[in-house]
Amino acid sequence: MEVSHTLTNLIIFVLAIYVGYHVVWTVTPALHTPLMAVTNAISAIVIVGAMLAAALTETTLGKTMGVLAVALAAVNVFGGFLVTRRMLEMFKKKDKKSPATKGAAE
Repeated sequence: MEVSHTLTNLIIFVLAIYVGYHVVWTVTPALHTPLMAVTNAISAIVIVGAMLAAALTETTLGKTMGVLAVALAAVNVFGGFLVTRRMLEMFKKKDKKSPATKGAAE
């Protein structure tokens, strides 16, 4: 008996979702920023793969799916960079204003 490739790919996809969810859920808050940076790098690789897949396919559906994959991965990368920047800003020290500067500003 031979198992279809579609079923094998579906099982791998579901397992990847399950493992990915549990790996990300157990990350401590201190590691969220490095995790976001790695996720951005992976999404950049997905963009390259999607562009290659879209360029090498010959069907309209394949090209459409490739363009959609590039667009979604690009949104993920840019959103990831925005979130990472906001996270890093939380760790910056805030400048304490001296009383003389505070009074001059008013």
